[in-house]
Amino acid sequence: MSKTDELRATFFQESEDLLEGLADGLEELVGGANDPEIVNSIFRAVHSIKGGAAAFALNAVVEFAHRYENVLDALRNGHLELDPAALDILMRAADHLNILIEAARDELSIEESAGDGLLNELGQLTGDDSNPNDEPEIDFAPMVISLDDVGDSGPSEITFEVHFAPKARLFSSGNEAGFLLRELCALGEATVTCNMNDLPDFSDLDPKEIYLSWDVVLKTDASESAVREVFEFVDQDCELSVSAKQEASSLPELSALPELPPEKPIQDNAQVTGAAPKAEPAQKQAQAQPVASTIRVELHRLDRMINLVGELVINQAMLSQCVKRADIPSGSDIDVGLEELRTLTRQIQDSVMSIRAQPVKTLFQRMSRIAREAGGDVGKTLRLVTEGAATEIDKTVIEKLADPLTHMIRNAVDHGVESPDGRKEAGKDPSGTIRLSAAHLSGRVVIEISDDGAGINREKVRSLAEEKGLIAPEAQLTPNEVDNLIFLPGFSTASTLSSLSGRGVGMDVVKRSIQSLGGRVSISSVEGEGSTFTIVLPLTLAVLDGMVIQISGQTVVMPISTIVETMRIQPGQVFELGTNSAVVRIRGNYVPIVDVGAVLGYRTPVKDPENRVFLLVETAEGARAALLIDGIVDQRQVVIKGLEENYGHVQGVAAATILGDGRIALILDPSAIVAAAGTSSQPMDLPPSTLAAAE
Repeated sequence: MSKTDELRATFFQESEDLLEGLADGLEELVGGANDPEIVNSIFRAVHSIKGGAAAFALNAVVEFAHRYENVLDALRNGHLELDPAALDILMRAADHLNILIEAARDELSIEESAGDGLLNELGQLTGDDSNPNDEPEIDFAPMVISLDDVGDSGPSEITFEVHFAPKARLFSSGNEAGFLLRELCALGEATVTCNMNDLPDFSDLDPKEIYLSWDVVLKTDASESAVREVFEFVDQDCELSVSAKQEASSLPELSALPELPPEKPIQDNAQVTGAAPKAEPAQKQAQAQPVASTIRVELHRLDRMINLVGELVINQAMLSQCVKRADIPSGSDIDVGLEELRTLTRQIQDSVMSIRAQPVKTLFQRMSRIAREAGGDVGKTLRLVTEGAATEIDKTVIEKLADPLTHMIRNAVDHGVESPDGRKEAGKDPSGTIRLSAAHLSGRVVIEISDDGAGINREKVRSLAEEKGLIAPEAQLTPNEVDNLIFLPGFSTASTLSSLSGRGVGMDVVKRSIQSLGGRVSISSVEGEGSTFTIVLPLTLAVLDGMVIQISGQTVVMPISTIVETMRIQPGQVFELGTNSAVVRIRGNYVPIVDVGAVLGYRTPVKDPENRVFLLVETAEGARAALLIDGIVDQRQVVIKGLEENYGHVQGVAAATILGDGRIALILDPSAIVAAAGTSSQPMDLPPSTLAAAE
């Protein structure tokens, strides 16, 4: 990779961060925040993107960012009022800028007229309706200039007096005053004076404060704009004044030339005279928090490290097995060393996993754009509310989650939220709300997509499923089973074909995609009030804590995160319901019993569950069940090996792993096992009469 390619890649990486900050600032404005610093941060993000894009001749990005920047400049100077209409334009402009950056990064072509409508809307906000693609008309007029008195002294030199006082956030953003002054001095002959009048005693020094400022007398043939360009990317992070004193020139005064407008100062209060400004008090700089230093690492290097950690976990397990077979006494040097190795392996694994972990914030921001675009396509007004955007999840999971979430957001817009007229008739706010949230729960990530729309019309869903032959007309289905019919291939409730739906492809793809990640998706709906889709995913696709168990001579692994407790059932705790069902009484609650060996086909159902080992588990839907097993072998970390690519999806099995003795063991999915057993979705609370009869 050439140096230019490296710089170009760095620009796009930094642009992602800037676009993320831009989206954050706009979301705060949507939420009603009224802080001028938010507008300044948005302006700086667009300004930095424009400057970087200009360096790589990305003209489409530069032109659009320039018009966008003009609107933000008018906004921060108080010349533009931020009303809902203007905010909507700013949000859509941020989306389009993101599209332009992605197209430039992937070297894709976009029609030149794609953003003309937005450019016109931005221009109307500032009173500039001109099309930036139009060539400006220049009226050339003859002009006579006398050069009789021109000497040989060369170009005219100007002496500039520059006052530069950095703020604390200039240094926290990675800039250096010394580099800026060095670049300034390169423009000509300079005399630099450091002002230390405000420097306190050593005991009173605050490391977060800036007490120094600089005065520079620069003699140069460069223009004032060239001098100001030195500080272009830090103009909001310093106090700057530039004043020029014209030297005696050999050129005569050209009175025939039109008078040019003065250079616009970088800040309205940039002209400072007299002594250097005092540093801002500490309380004013409280918001300028130090930025943690970061380093960018190529993803393939990180993947290699994770693979090596996985091998380390397997080898540590194999070593433990060897020590156990050798009957080495507990407390020996080898046993103590092995325990230290196990602890160290866990710490290394946790550290590597945390490196790959990323907040879902970027993914949620992308969903905001998709929701706005989808709403505009179908003529619906809505807003997307996000919660838990700081929730961290493995980068691989985030990448594979983008497509399913996109389907679900578009589904909520098209099928969930009603039209404005329909919402008015139902007594609702004409503007619908879609809520997207993420949270950690029992070692897993739970993502919910909910809307306040009409909910699922179960009669319509059932009738459509019968028409398509997906279910038998006489089938007896619970409300939850009817809701889950929308996940069947080819099912769609769309009455007309649109850009969003109507082709019968979508929710079945969502379910398969989430299952391939080792997760589950469920739905709950209240007709007239809305629907909620719940996605439960593992934190990582590399390593998990598991309990090694025995079932009919087979060794399998159950994720620790799903196990509430282990127990042995005593006589009198089990009650039969019908011919094939039973429940167990656990501290006053009645939980359905699931024979794991029978569900997986290892054996026939056990007739005497008493005095057996049970695992009380909680499924992805929040239901509890008692899983009947034969015994518990060990608890250890296991490396996840997927089955989807090499074999296929297996009901009740999430993945596989390699044990310490080299054998392959299946990693079970308790939620799928409970669902396959056909048990109740909630812990059972049986009537006293039923219990009395059972006893």
